[in-house]
Parts: sequence; structure tokens; C-alpha cells
Amino acid sequence: MEAASKGKAPLPNRLGIKGWAWAGRYKIERYLYTLHRITGFGLLLYITIHLAANGFRLGGQERWESLMNFMGNPGFKIGEYLVMAAFIIHALNGGRLILQHLGFTLGKPKPPIYPYVDSMRRRRPLTWILLALIMALALYVLAEFVLEVVE
Repeated sequence: MEAASKGKAPLPNRLGIKGWAWAGRYKIERYLYTLHRITGFGLLLYITIHLAANGFRLGGQERWESLMNFMGNPGFKIGEYLVMAAFIIHALNGGRLILQHLGFTLGKPKPPIYPYVDSMRRRRPLTWILLALIMALALYVLAEFVLEVVE
């Protein structure tokens, strides 16, 4: 609006689809936002495939057993791990977002004295704790899957 009122043309969108994932000055929170969207889409895809696979049960025991034999290959085991990792990431990051939106992680307001400290930098400790917890749980689940495959 302001650019149009001064007779200047708005800047073109030079980033395109890259602008959706590029964090810019927002640092890790923007990447977590993008990862949250990707894992949400992946979980939606998993639920759709899961419900469709359960529909094979209606085709009788022979169709069900052939599907289960097909899904027993190592590629699906890797997919199971990715689904579990996506669930962990999506759930914990969702909890962080809920705490942020309810204002529990913002801390006390600070007076606007230069140099300004915005709220994005004040809630970083929670973000790093969340990332450590995600890594610990994902490694635990990976270890469980590796032990299951070895046996």
C-alpha cells in the first residue's frame, strides 16, 4: 500500500517456492515451522495409506496376508521409523507452539531500551531443549528398530 501510494511498483517475488522454506532472519524457529508442516503432511499421508491397507482386510484372509507379506520388506521398516520420527517431531513441536501461543514461554515484558531484544530470542532455550528431546527420542526409536531388524 505504502509503495503504491508513493508511485513505486512493489518488488517482485524473487524467492518463489524457496521463500516458503527459507528461514531468513528467523533462525531455527522458521525451520521448525517448515518441518512441522512437512511432518503433518507426512502423517496425513500415512493415515490415508493405513486406512486403505486396512480396507484389504475386507477382501479376505488371502488378500490380507499377501499385503502383510509385501509390507514386511525392509523398505516399509524404514518407513515405519520415519513415521515414528515424524510423530515425535510433530507432537513435541506442536506442544512448543501451544506453549508459545498461550504466552507461557514469552517471559516478562522488557522495556524498549536499545539494543532491543525481541521475544524470538528469549524463547530459544525451550527450542534447544525441544530439539535435544526430539533427537533423544528419535535415536531411541531408531535403536529399537535396529534391534528388531537384527533379531
